[in-house]
Amino acid sequence: MHLTGLWLPLTAVLIGCLVAAAVVDAYDPYDVLGVKRSASVSEIKRSYKSLVRVLHPDKSTDADAETKFIELNKAYELLMDPERRRQFDRTGATEDAPNFRHEPDYSGFKRFDFDPFDTFTFTTSSGQYHFNFNGANVFRKMTITTRAYENNILMSSHSRPFLILFYGDLCFACLKMEHLWQKMVTDLEPLGVGFATIHSQHESKLARKLGVETLPYIISVVEGEKRVYRESEISLAKIVEFIRNSLPQQLVEEVDDNNYLKFLNGWHDNRVRTLFITEESNIKLRYQLVAFEFRDRIAFAHVTSGQQSMQILTRYRVDHKMNSMLIFNEDITRTTATLSLSELKPQLMRDVLESNKFLLLPRLASQSMFDQLCPAESVRSRRRLCIVLVTNNMPEHEAKREAMRQFMRENNYPKERFRFMYLFEEKQPEFVKALTIGSNTPQITSLQVVVLWRRQMDHVFFEWLPNGWDFSDERNENETKVRLNNLLNKLTKNTEDFTNNAKVMALIDESARGLFGRIVKKILIITDNISDNITRREVLPAISIVLSVCFIVFIGYIMAYLVRIEEETIKEKYKRLGKPMPGVSQPKNDCKLLIHELRGETYNGLIRLLKPGCRTLVLLVDETSKPKLLAQFKKAVYPYRKNKTLMFAFLMVDKNRDWYANLLMQALGKHRALQINPKNCIGTIVSINGFRKYFCVYHAKHPERRKPHESTSGAFIGFSDDSSGTDTDVEAGDTKLIDRQTGDMDDEIVFEEHLLDGLSNWLDRLFEGSTQRYHIQYWPEKMKY
Repeated sequence: MHLTGLWLPLTAVLIGCLVAAAVVDAYDPYDVLGVKRSASVSEIKRSYKSLVRVLHPDKSTDADAETKFIELNKAYELLMDPERRRQFDRTGATEDAPNFRHEPDYSGFKRFDFDPFDTFTFTTSSGQYHFNFNGANVFRKMTITTRAYENNILMSSHSRPFLILFYGDLCFACLKMEHLWQKMVTDLEPLGVGFATIHSQHESKLARKLGVETLPYIISVVEGEKRVYRESEISLAKIVEFIRNSLPQQLVEEVDDNNYLKFLNGWHDNRVRTLFITEESNIKLRYQLVAFEFRDRIAFAHVTSGQQSMQILTRYRVDHKMNSMLIFNEDITRTTATLSLSELKPQLMRDVLESNKFLLLPRLASQSMFDQLCPAESVRSRRRLCIVLVTNNMPEHEAKREAMRQFMRENNYPKERFRFMYLFEEKQPEFVKALTIGSNTPQITSLQVVVLWRRQMDHVFFEWLPNGWDFSDERNENETKVRLNNLLNKLTKNTEDFTNNAKVMALIDESARGLFGRIVKKILIITDNISDNITRREVLPAISIVLSVCFIVFIGYIMAYLVRIEEETIKEKYKRLGKPMPGVSQPKNDCKLLIHELRGETYNGLIRLLKPGCRTLVLLVDETSKPKLLAQFKKAVYPYRKNKTLMFAFLMVDKNRDWYANLLMQALGKHRALQINPKNCIGTIVSINGFRKYFCVYHAKHPERRKPHESTSGAFIGFSDDSSGTDTDVEAGDTKLIDRQTGDMDDEIVFEEHLLDGLSNWLDRLFEGSTQRYHIQYWPEKMKY
């Protein structure tokens, strides 16, 4: 017993060391960067820069260049972080290799410290029971951390779906599905499904964030969105169906003889067309996964071989006993590539689609597309020329694009050296604008051809085709083709023939969803998640809350209805008795602003019979100015509507000019005839005190001014000082105001809508008593009009 107890911990330590050594051997950032463990930061940077030039996917011909480049960046990031580098040197752990050393202590069960599952031995009086958990290594090998989930899984889920299993310590249900999980990985991973596991105790924050409830807990991650597996039974068939439901809808369209032409002719959306032809009516998961991976560049449809698709099978010579994949570009009369086998392998389909994922003349619709069609090349001998036809999104330009396709078919330029494409000028204005700086640049860039050599990611050399893409007649067509051929041959032979270079902006993604599209997609995802994530245990409380709220609202409505009936009964009772309801105050009438017309019928009430302390403000208008000035006047005097000493009126000056002239003559104190010009008087405000026989005047072009050397009896309308007046209300004026109102206006122009701009300030001074007052002997005779 003692020897056994000593041997088990030693074995655990030995196995732990072997596991740690295996992790280090599996991935060593020092070996990736080709530096020693004692390398300094500058040595690491120098080695990284030299390797980037060699391993960059755009510069290396190695098939594994992209994988090596990713490993290079991961190694560089790890060694440049001092904390992570120390951790790796000490334990060999990276962000993608979970640290199983930090685990709960289950020493009472004789559990090895480095493994979440192990052999448990329970001793009882009847003997020992052994539970073997060594199979958990299947989960452990695929375990990822939160950082790996956020940095790798979420990003990669836009090209392939992922299944993630959450497991934990002492999870007996996880042990039961170990072999099933291994079978899922074996069967579905070659089809394009990604797999990962997460330890729920080690990554507790992520588990809480994703709503992990019980173990095992399975989710799918597609396009960065998660979906929960809710079936009570876990089987391969149900998992396959779960993956199908997680993929976007309408990935593969069903077509037959009735609608296949409509599908194939839809290439104007800038996507290649592909037909899957199988005997089965239900499309297999492998085809859906391939369609999901290439959905941005290729549109897919499924054809069930049979009577309903005989026209398709005959036209394209398809063996209905074979599984076939047909690829089409702009020319739907023939296939670009055909693959027919008894069983289409996923990797074979991907290789064929990767080689034919662009149209014959694709449209530059995003920066990623430009990077693939026209990658940056610094090696002069391997130069790839990109020929871009600048067009507009209009049907008339389709003939020009078709002429470019015909030119490509006639010359059969190799794709490795020449890539032809076009763009819509109105959708990529900044990109086209950058290519207009230089010599031999056309005045109008539409229907022009520019040849590019992309030296760096944001730097290009370019040359415009002289005389543009001219196909107006047969002669110009032949000349244009010859010019383009000559230009391409010249630029291929000598790199110095490019006369222009420019720094270009990134292309706009034309397929990006707008605000409304993003909102709709988010709503659909939320709805989908709610329908998937709500269980019976969660539904019952939600229904209870909804019913409680409905009950409260219903009771509130009933109470309000009963109160309203009671109030109406009481009102009816007091109405029959002829008494007002107690405690109910009568509504107060809001003061209304009334503006009367000063004419014969209202003259006495507004002027001659005014009570002491009361005044009438009169606005002078004519027929044309009345609507506009009256509205402005009403707005200005509306705050004074509750003042019971004020009355408001307007005077039609063109009809009552004699009365107004008589009023001004008395203010002048001179007996001479005045010729009133009504146009010069509109907008004038006369404040009339009928009892004390004086008035004040407002006019836009003649605001009241006082100078220091003038007396208080002052200079508003130019009267000479009257020293005999003992009443401070007696004021003199200047004849200029009356002369200007009776004659022509001076050169200063005031528009009709600005005549009352200073009225509010004048009213303030009027009620302060600081305006000038003009006394008269009597009010003129009663108006005739």
